[in-house]
Amino acid sequence: MAVTTRRMQDLTVEDHTITVPLVWGDDTDTRTIEVYAAVIAREGGADLPYLVYLQGGPGSEAPRPYHAPVAPSWLDAALEHYRVVMIDQRGTGRSTPIGDADLARGTDELAEYITHLRADGIVRDCEALREHLGATTWSVLGQSFGGFTTLAYLSTDASSLREVFFTGGLSAIGRHPDEVYALTYDKLRDGSERYYRRFPHHRDTVRRLADLTDAGKIVLPDGEVVATSRLRSLGMLLGSNHGWQTLHHLLDEEPHTNAFRHDLAAALPYGTRNPLYMVFHESSYADGSATRWSADRVEPDDFREDVTLLTGEHVRREWLDTVPGFRPWKDVTLALAEHEWPRVYDADALRASGAHGAAAVYVNDLYVPVEYSLETLELLPGVTPWITSEHEHSGLREGDVLPHLLDLAHGRRVR
Repeated sequence: MAVTTRRMQDLTVEDHTITVPLVWGDDTDTRTIEVYAAVIAREGGADLPYLVYLQGGPGSEAPRPYHAPVAPSWLDAALEHYRVVMIDQRGTGRSTPIGDADLARGTDELAEYITHLRADGIVRDCEALREHLGATTWSVLGQSFGGFTTLAYLSTDASSLREVFFTGGLSAIGRHPDEVYALTYDKLRDGSERYYRRFPHHRDTVRRLADLTDAGKIVLPDGEVVATSRLRSLGMLLGSNHGWQTLHHLLDEEPHTNAFRHDLAAALPYGTRNPLYMVFHESSYADGSATRWSADRVEPDDFREDVTLLTGEHVRREWLDTVPGFRPWKDVTLALAEHEWPRVYDADALRASGAHGAAAVYVNDLYVPVEYSLETLELLPGVTPWITSEHEHSGLREGDVLPHLLDLAHGRRVR
């Protein structure tokens, strides 16, 4: 175990690195990984309780803390009441990250390794870190996939959790990924039509761009010949509070310009910086099943026929051939799509968890459907919901979400 302490402006940051098993619960498997976490405290806050932040994804590390300006934007609100623990989930950041160099292991070995990087493994890492820090209990803030991981935490170790806070992170329980992705297409249909009602001329713009991608005439700076399905995935921008502005600006650019090519590359989801996000993304909805390219399989007929209906967090098998950075990952990704993922949630345990806290449920969430989030909330009567249309899936980045949840959970008058 390694611990260092540093100052970051007026914050104190302790860097903790612990060694944990790759495969929890199997003493015959001696493989280990390192897990990193930063523990952040404000002046005078060294004795406050802990709040663990679980990042969205899967496949992304925690944000790095700063204080002038505040980053992440919710940090000040959290530091009023807690020391904040930013954990890099296994396989990301400084927690034995997965990257292109790992492809040398070969398809079978690497695919098997990645199967151990899911939410259940992250929960066990959190428990090891909690014990390392000497905390009897702590609280958790789960954004998106981090909320999914919090549900897994409540399924196995609810007694360790003092409070739980969810922001766009109440996953469907006991449903097949096909059901979830089918509903997200409905959300994207509505989101696309809302956008075109505001900017009707952009529907023709998208048609013209689709004609260019069909002809192989839009090429990104890294050499990617943009597939039409990649172009349409710009709908993912509609899932954040201000993403529509990025989409609007992009669609107003001329497609033959450098500006368009570079801005399109920056706006497309599923980059190659964190390959895990693409490689096993659909596993985040797999609760006892294989995914087998769920989003591809359940795409509605009207989406297949109308290229102006934008898509969102839907991964496409063809990108393994069309995106240069994904090609080396093709065999591993195909193998993981066939993997029978074990159950990660326990509805009975959730009912019995006694969980206390609050949850932001976004009515217009394009990634985590409100209908299934409300079903899951029924399993957690001690978690106070804030059902709102004020924010999209990225609402935590705005200044009011976490303070509102803290007030709800602590019985204070809502601001």
